Amino acid sequence: MRWRFSWSRFLAVLSKEFVQMRRDRITFVMMIGVPIMQLLIFGYAINSDPRHLPTLVEMADEGPVTRAILMGMQSSTYFDFEGVVTSPAQGERALRDGTANFVVVIPQGFETDIVRGLSPEILIAADASDPTAVGGAAGAMSGIVDTAMAQTLTGALGFTAARPPPFGVVVHRQYNPEGNSSINIVPGLLGVILSMTMIMITAVAIVRESEKGTMETLIATPVRPMEVMLGKIAPYILVGYVQTLVFLVAARVLFGVPFIGSPVAFFVGFNLFIVVNLALGFLISTVARSQMQAMQISFFTLLPTILLSGFMFPFAAMPGWAQAIGNAIPATHFLRLVRKVMLKGADLSDIAVDLLGIAVIMLVIVTIALKRYRQTLD
Repeated sequence: MRWRFSWSRFLAVLSKEFVQMRRDRITFVMMIGVPIMQLLIFGYAINSDPRHLPTLVEMADEGPVTRAILMGMQSSTYFDFEGVVTSPAQGERALRDGTANFVVVIPQGFETDIVRGLSPEILIAADASDPTAVGGAAGAMSGIVDTAMAQTLTGALGFTAARPPPFGVVVHRQYNPEGNSSINIVPGLLGVILSMTMIMITAVAIVRESEKGTMETLIATPVRPMEVMLGKIAPYILVGYVQTLVFLVAARVLFGVPFIGSPVAFFVGFNLFIVVNLALGFLISTVARSQMQAMQISFFTLLPTILLSGFMFPFAAMPGWAQAIGNAIPATHFLRLVRKVMLKGADLSDIAVDLLGIAVIMLVIVTIALKRYRQTLD
């Protein structure tokens, strides 16, 4: 009877699906690759308690208490001392351009004021634009100070330990003193939005032309690969402009995110970032055979963009291999750039390294995309 279940027909359909799955290599790689990537990233790369944060020191005084405090900070593994600054302006610039997460300021006459009972203060200027990245280190200072006092305020200095604390530590959280997470997340969200839309829109639009057969007509013309690439991605630059404008207005009105940096620096940075994402979408279109594959590959690039760029989790907390991968992602450099400009008041000189990183990645992607496109012409 026709309604009876047939094992032979079932096995035939099952066999056919396995054959089709084997032929669709991109989908098969996605099914295996995405879970493995998630396992590795969440298992090894994600850490909400960053250590070894770059730290600078401004030393106007030196003595046993100062050395004990700095040694305790270094031993805590939260702080990695990478140099000395000679003025507040140098320390401010290091925090603004991202060279350092902390600047420890030892005031003049610090050791003498402890002996005199004047309760001097050590200032720790912290880049709190990402509150998660500095929260653990700032919270560890209390224990570090207690240990330093127990080691040094003995003997002739023992009388100072019997009083109220002989000195204080003031943590100055710059750029986001209230520790508001939206101040950090919202600017970074612009990079994720542009990555997601620019890559996917470009890849799907070009693959759609191939499926409809109009790409073959274009290939038959004398148009060169570079001309095709520029002509295909240029319209979507306007889309990126509209998205960015809407985003900036919403960030200011809804979340109170400031914009205190150079508009020129932001304009240069986000234009470069839009272009590199459109070029990546063009590259994906040379690999994908259908619109579904184009969307799948676009999603595959979005996952590391969200997890390894510093958008959701502190970049400094990731192991070295994860940071190496993250530095190869355009969004990593753009997130640093946009946060510096919007939150720290950065100008072009402060974001030069980030612009260079995006430009190098763009050069690599464009070169590969053009090579792939020439292969499709052949």
